[in-house]
Amino acid sequence: MVTISKAKPSTLKELRESGWVSKTVKREIYDNFMCMLRSGEDLFPGIIGYESTVIPEINIALIAGHDMLFLGEKGQAKSRLMRLLVRFLDQEIPYLDIQGSSVHEDPYKPITAGARRLLENTPEGKIPIAWWPAEQRYAERLAPGTKFADIIGEIDPAKLAGGTSMSAEEALHFGLIPRMHRGVFAMNELPELDELVQVGLFNILEERDVQIRGYPIKFDIDVLILFSANPATYNRSGKVIPQLKDRIGSIIHTHYPLSRDAGIQIMEQEAKVDPNGDFPVQIPYFMREIVEQMSVVARKSKYIDQQSGVSARFSIANYRTMIASARQRAARLGEKPTVPRISDLGHFYASSLGKLELDMMGSHQMTEKQVLDSIQAEAIKTVFDEYVDKHGLDEIAEIFGKGVKLEVGDMLPSSHYASRIKRVPPVWEKAFEVNAAENEAVRASCVEFVLAGLYANDRISRSQHHGRITYEF
Repeated sequence: MVTISKAKPSTLKELRESGWVSKTVKREIYDNFMCMLRSGEDLFPGIIGYESTVIPEINIALIAGHDMLFLGEKGQAKSRLMRLLVRFLDQEIPYLDIQGSSVHEDPYKPITAGARRLLENTPEGKIPIAWWPAEQRYAERLAPGTKFADIIGEIDPAKLAGGTSMSAEEALHFGLIPRMHRGVFAMNELPELDELVQVGLFNILEERDVQIRGYPIKFDIDVLILFSANPATYNRSGKVIPQLKDRIGSIIHTHYPLSRDAGIQIMEQEAKVDPNGDFPVQIPYFMREIVEQMSVVARKSKYIDQQSGVSARFSIANYRTMIASARQRAARLGEKPTVPRISDLGHFYASSLGKLELDMMGSHQMTEKQVLDSIQAEAIKTVFDEYVDKHGLDEIAEIFGKGVKLEVGDMLPSSHYASRIKRVPPVWEKAFEVNAAENEAVRASCVEFVLAGLYANDRISRSQHHGRITYEF
């Protein structure tokens, strides 16, 4: 990656003497990317599950110098991937420091009339140079509500009032793309962009020729343009004009995690929950599995509109809610560490409602809460059945005996469970990989998991009253 010495050039003359070389933004990205690729550096830190699918396609697009469209449902890291491309820019680049200019001009290849006049009429030793850091060379815009003037430009009434001729380039107010000359511009939700703006975009992608209110502007705008879209809308006829589709170099298809373990890694990374602190939390792996499995189930559910998708934020928000519920119990009952239980998932309506779009044909008039209940129940059953198959947990039903009632709830102390389940089956220790025999809070979590699993398999009955659940054998 190109870096400049501590004494950065401050005039055009000094810049030439420094040996700085002008590059297009795509060439700059290519050079830095290839250097990082050759060194074995992590190209997309924090991106999980795309190593053999999405990332290789992005790599090829960068090497090819393509503008890109990231195509996928919500919550598939499309925006994060676009923002990460900034790391392949130089740390900073020089530009002509022209008062009042909104364009970061290449000192060797200016594109505006004012900058060209400056170079023609001013000695290089008196032409000021400033430096543009990489993090400021990225801009993004959400398509809905975006106007032509926002990203291309408009005639500036104030400049006209000041006496500037309408036929002069100086009368224009530049939008985001000209301002991102020599940078990266991203447009989210492309199909929602007005058709007139789409026309302006495909001109920039191909012709570099734009008309603002009838004034023809021919700029050699140097910009990497990125788009994101949902397949359901992008592929719908008439949403994106064919000329614009034709000019996008590469389409990068994103996807949800291909395995539950990958989903758990993403969930934990993005939730950013510190397990320590005044109220430390110990999270059994089966609880992580259930939270992520809820997203897996939702992404296959006939009750959910799959064209809308189920974002990773569904898992992240439910994971945080589960831990928050456990910590509330810790604060009230003084349990350390606190251990999340199935009953802590009883609060997941607050973090789930609104994140799923119901399929009105498949839901058969079910309410959103009823759909969420069915998703949770199926997730618990799936995870429990896996533990049964692996460890033979069906034997544990015997410990509860016949005719026993056991009440559970997120605000019941762990000692409540310990007093009812004094003897812990040896198989639990092997199955759960947590110490249910010595730690009452862990035992409470294991007990609730087993009870919920048995209920999901119609082995026991359940009743609910005032937020507490009673299981009966």
